[in-house]
Formats: sequence, structure tokens, C-alpha cells
Amino acid sequence: MGNCWFRKQPSVYKVSSNAKSDSPKNQSPPPTKEKEYSKLPSNPKEVEDLRRDSAINPLIAFSYNELRIITENFRQDHVLGGGGFGSVYKGFITEDLREGLQPLQVAVKVHDGDNSFQGHREWLAEVIFLGQLSHPNLVKLIGYCCEDDHRVLIYEYMARGSVEKNLFSRVLLPLPWAIRMKIAFGAAKGLAFLHESQKPVIYRDFKTSNILLDLDYNAKLSDFGLAKDGPEGDKTHVSTRIMGTYGYAAPEYIMTGHLTPRSDVYSFGIVLLELLTGRKSLDKSKPAREQNLADWALPLLSEKKKVLNLVDPRLEGDYPVKGIHKAAMLAYHCLNRNPKARPLMRDIVDSLEPLQVAVEVPSAAPPPMIINGSPAVQP
Repeated sequence: MGNCWFRKQPSVYKVSSNAKSDSPKNQSPPPTKEKEYSKLPSNPKEVEDLRRDSAINPLIAFSYNELRIITENFRQDHVLGGGGFGSVYKGFITEDLREGLQPLQVAVKVHDGDNSFQGHREWLAEVIFLGQLSHPNLVKLIGYCCEDDHRVLIYEYMARGSVEKNLFSRVLLPLPWAIRMKIAFGAAKGLAFLHESQKPVIYRDFKTSNILLDLDYNAKLSDFGLAKDGPEGDKTHVSTRIMGTYGYAAPEYIMTGHLTPRSDVYSFGIVLLELLTGRKSLDKSKPAREQNLADWALPLLSEKKKVLNLVDPRLEGDYPVKGIHKAAMLAYHCLNRNPKARPLMRDIVDSLEPLQVAVEVPSAAPPPMIINGSPAVQP
């Protein structure tokens, strides 16, 4: 695949010991990009000038000193997690921080201060996209910091962290079937909104680590660093450098670099499979034939007699069989090798709606923060 790269690390609320080496943020910009890099905004005024034409959501330009106050000087026991971009801290905006601000819990995402081209571009993409998009199933961006070499994003705080952490945890109770379908429904609505916006957006990095949950398990898409404007008019696709995450990226995108909304649909099919099976998209600990989730599950998805063999055993049979069959067939269609044969996200939303049932939200505490693979004390 030449010079393409793939994200191997989860993006939000999980620390990966090798994330820094995997991240494109740590690659120096090629000489041909240096001029373009020098044109990127370097202070709040330049950011707002760039946002002026598309900004719908007002964003707060925080000073770095204010972020020190919000995070109690970036205390280590406030770390929610991280990845190749840096770390995410839990913080609190108090009334006395700045006149007019309301008290609010936030998540503060600090990009590594290496001033790299890719890191700055991803940071800016999030500011632009989340500054012009607003939906209940997209995480809300509160503000940002663009001061000296500091590139920071301030989001609403999502108390239960990522779907990845909740779904694959060895210490939390297994997610009930109803909550898994609620998560799929909310995430599907977020993607459908992006695809049907006035200027369509392709998310490009849909995966369980980028879907965050509030206390009621409402799902919201986060991390828009790889999002791209979708094709408009007569164009059928966007040609772009291949970027994404192993196990989630659509095969035709990997082969050609042609990006379409149906690329997101494939990724959604993988996440739906993860919710159905309780297995990760790639798992080296499984037998060789079962390590790639799609390869293992696809032959069984369309066979009613075999599909129950795929279901997460931790559910202990507590699920509606008809609901399993419908979810399995939906995943099967999303993973069609022919992108044009995949359903639209709006049709996926319609298919998931009948699978929604009243959810009794567990009263258990949200998952612990993770620092270097170990639970941290909640601030």
C-alpha cells in the first residue's frame, strides 16, 4: 500500500503504550508540505477567521493557563486515557474561571506539542467539523486552545467513556442486549446525520473507541481528526490518502483510496458485529481462523441456524432471537464487498428502530479511568 498508514491505537479514553510510535502525528511533514503547514492557524484569531464562513457553534478559545486551572495542572489522576495524539484529562469549568461561563464537567484532549503537520491538521479538522455540526449523537466541542505550540480540544464529558471499554472490559458487567442496540441506534443516527448534512461528511474512522457514552448509554461520535468532506454533485467518491484503523476500514477503500459514505457503512457493520459477538474486529489471541472478525463471522451471518453461534456468550441467552437475526442480517448487508449494494445509513437507522426496547440503565459506577493500562483513582 505504499506510503499509506493505519491507526492501530484507539483514539479516545484509552492509553496505548506503543501509541506514540504508531501515530502519524510523530512523522515530520515532507518538504512539499512545509509551506502548507506554515499557513495553518497559529492563534485563536486565525482559527476564527478560518471558521467564519462555516461556524455554527460558538466555541470558546481558552488560554493554556485556564486549562491548567480546569485540570488542576493536568493532574495524572485526572487522566481519562489517550492515544497517538496525546492524553485526555477530566476537568471542571468553574463559575469564577471567566465571566459568563457556566459550571461544567469537561474532557480536555491535549495534542502532543511536537508541532507536527499531521497532528495540527487533525486538531484543526476537529475544530472545523465540530464547529459547524450539531447533533445529539455527536460529542459537543466546547472550545479549544491554540497558544504557542499547544493544541487542545475541550469537549463535553462523557461519563462512561468509550464503547470499546464498556464492551470488552473484563471487570465491568456485560452490556445487556437492549443497551447494545441502543448504542448501535444512536451511532447510526450520528453517521446518518453526517452523510445527509448540507455538505456531506464522511467520518472515516468509525470504531468502538470513537463512540462515547454518557451515563444513560446515549452514544456520541467523537474524534473527527480523519473526517472528510464527502463527494458533491456528479462526483461518486473522494480520492484520498488511505487512513483509518485495521479491521474497520472498507476493503475497496484500502485497495483504491476511493472514499464514499458507504465506506462508513462497512465500518458500521464491523461495529455492529462487535456488539453482536462481544469480539474485537481483530484479535490475535483467537485461533488463526477467528482472528479477523469479519472473515470469521460473514459465512455464518446469513444462516439462521448458525447465527446464534456468533452471539456473545456473556449474554447467557438473554436476548430476543428475532432481534439477533435482524441485527445479523443488517451487519451482513453492511459488509457487502460491493459498496453500492450496502444500505444507506438512513435505512440502517430505520432497520434498528424496531429493535429498540425500554432500557433499564445499570446503576453501577462508570468505568474507571485508565493510566498506562491500570485503573486510576477517580478525581
